[in-house]
Amino acid sequence: MTVTTHGPLPGTPYDVIVIGAGVVGSAIARALAGRPRLRTAVVEAQDDVGQGSSKANTAILHTGFDATPGSLEARLVREGSRRLAAYAAESGIPVEPVGALLVAWDEDQLAALPRLAEKAERNAYDEARLLDRAELHEREPHLGPGALGALHIPGESIICSWTTTLAYATQAVRNGVDLHLNCRVEKLSHGQLSTNRGALHTRWIINAAGLHADTLDRDLGHHDFTVTPRRGQLIVFDKFARPLVRHILLPVPTALGKGVLVAPTVYGNVLLGPTAEDLDDKGATHSTADGLASLREKGRRILPELLDEEVTAVYAGLRAATEHDDYRITAHPEQAYLTVGGIRSTGLTASLAIADHVLDQLAAGGLESGPSRELEPVRMPNLGEAFPRPYQRPDLITADPEYGILVCHCERVSRGEIRDALASTVPPGGLDGLRRRTRARGGRCQGFHCGAAVRQLFEEARG
Repeated sequence: MTVTTHGPLPGTPYDVIVIGAGVVGSAIARALAGRPRLRTAVVEAQDDVGQGSSKANTAILHTGFDATPGSLEARLVREGSRRLAAYAAESGIPVEPVGALLVAWDEDQLAALPRLAEKAERNAYDEARLLDRAELHEREPHLGPGALGALHIPGESIICSWTTTLAYATQAVRNGVDLHLNCRVEKLSHGQLSTNRGALHTRWIINAAGLHADTLDRDLGHHDFTVTPRRGQLIVFDKFARPLVRHILLPVPTALGKGVLVAPTVYGNVLLGPTAEDLDDKGATHSTADGLASLREKGRRILPELLDEEVTAVYAGLRAATEHDDYRITAHPEQAYLTVGGIRSTGLTASLAIADHVLDQLAAGGLESGPSRELEPVRMPNLGEAFPRPYQRPDLITADPEYGILVCHCERVSRGEIRDALASTVPPGGLDGLRRRTRARGGRCQGFHCGAAVRQLFEEARG
């Protein structure tokens, strides 16, 4: 079990190699770690896990109430939601079951709500309930004028997407999976990956490369789908905005996605977004003035007082949209190759179920994985505001005073937390990775006050 970031790659063939260490690739690696007979590796082009679409997820643990009934996505989101909720509780991943309100702003949207409630029932979700205007405003008193009613989905939750991916990868590495970072796949052939760090050989290849899954698919002669990067820009408001919203506020969905939402985060902020812009550039993760202006316009209608609050950060992510309205998980046993493509924002929720589905496909394709074993649980550092943080725990500080020395005062991050992250099973490759593990430099000053101290601790740990 190794994590490599540079140098030559092992010459011994693997049984399975997973391409991509996002939330789905890491979940698959974790599932394969439960098959000790298999020698497994994950290759990731960037210097950390969860660096692609996974890091810019809206961090909602979905119920699957609005998925296309009968689709693979609907089944895997439904199964994955239950699995991930239980896994989060076991692993210390913060989750808050705040519920969601699907808000109607005109008569057409209001007329659509009963149909969406029926759709939820067809997806085996029977807790959806229609709210009239009065009950809606009682639940959300800061909602903008003009809202006519809503569909209440009490099962929707918010979660820490960063910790989820890291937990999967940590569990995989601790149970024998090799993780090769800074390892970009340049060409695929039967049983071989050509990378910027050399060649790797394997019996089976799993393509979970997200935005680049279609490009690798074509290396082996497949043209099942085309990924169109769909940019989602988001605005993160300061913690003082948190009392303005009690639920995830969703719009009535369109063909482009779930639309612009307002949601609390487990870190105590409020999120506005995302946009939905289909692009040609798979690296266009920058924000734009037009995109942010559009978000502010929509946010002013949903929650007018939100626009008076301070903005902590803006960011953008790319979703792997395809021309199909379902996941594209396809095995090619004759090539010992499996593609996991078209996984949109629901991939976080569905990740554990996707991993099990992939293992079933491998078995059907002839891979003998041997007996399974239960993995020892991991316990991740808590990043959520709804649960005690280290600086709030006198017992922890008494045992180790480093947890009482704050480095990042905006997010109340201690030296002990930074030390632990830098010495963890999957350590951060850079300062952004350290932020995702601890929240250091993630607050309202964005590292203006603590940046130098955080960098010094990082560089000392890296030698």
